[in-house]
Amino acid sequence: MRSTTSAISSLCLSGATCAMLALAAPVKAGEVNVGYFGNVAIKGYDPVAYFTEGKAVKGSPRYSQEWLGATWHFSGAKHRDLFAANPIAYAPQYGGYCAGGLAYGDKTVNIDPEAWRIIEGKLYLNYDHGVAAELEDIPGQLEKTEENWQKQHDQPKAN
Repeated sequence: MRSTTSAISSLCLSGATCAMLALAAPVKAGEVNVGYFGNVAIKGYDPVAYFTEGKAVKGSPRYSQEWLGATWHFSGAKHRDLFAANPIAYAPQYGGYCAGGLAYGDKTVNIDPEAWRIIEGKLYLNYDHGVAAELEDIPGQLEKTEENWQKQHDQPKAN
């Protein structure tokens, strides 16, 4: 299995760009949350819409893109093309697993695409709205999430 870092490195034009992308991509191929059935990331919701529309929007198989071994759905061609050009900018952190659950060491598969937060330009999906709120309301919660993700994946901490 090829890691995101090695896949990105083969596409980079400059060393500085490669270093920045590698640090922003803590997910390897095959580590995207596709739920229990099928191979569709984040239950078919459009990851770009969280950033451009400020809400969860269901995507369509008509506008899809393969990335990291999963199929990602989008609400239109423009969002699909934005994602294809820079998936790391739009993909949820931790492969779309519940960020709040990770704070407690639980890699929860079941997420609610409506329970999300964008914090410092990064998308975090969660099991429910209460868990999503904890990411901002409980001091150190996001740091615990990052530490537990790194422990589970033996990766150096991203900056």
